[in-house]
Amino acid sequence: MERIETQVTGGCQCGAVRYRADAVLDSSHICHCRMCQKAVGNFFAALIGIPRDAFQWTRGAPAIFKSSDPVTRGFCAKCGTPLLYDYATSEHLNVTTGSLDNPAAFPPRAQFGSEGRMPWFGDLCEIEDEGTTEETMAEFAPTIKASNHQHPDHDTNDWPA
Repeated sequence: MERIETQVTGGCQCGAVRYRADAVLDSSHICHCRMCQKAVGNFFAALIGIPRDAFQWTRGAPAIFKSSDPVTRGFCAKCGTPLLYDYATSEHLNVTTGSLDNPAAFPPRAQFGSEGRMPWFGDLCEIEDEGTTEETMAEFAPTIKASNHQHPDHDTNDWPA
């Protein structure tokens, strides 16, 4: 895996846990295995590798669940956001791509755990797109936006504001 020197930041939905990395690996991937599905509460986990020497927690620290003998998974104890997959003997750890402040910069390059892939996964792009949240939830979107407690997609000195 190639090391890419770049600065990335990320964290949980409520802002209690934040991290920074000065490098990532060219390993952005999705894992369909059942353990990853349960860990993130979704059809797959999107992950990217970060060298241990390039990673630091900048606010708080995740709660940890040992999902198997060699693997721990980190999540925010306050809001539940999945943040981390850590294989104990690896030289890198993996953060959930969705917890990055700019997840679009790291599209998946590989897929793993195909034994757990949903049989209809390949058909997702064929499902009708009903539009933006503002369009599909026009009655509720303004209230949600006005009362949003989600941490912004950038570092802040203090949170909540």
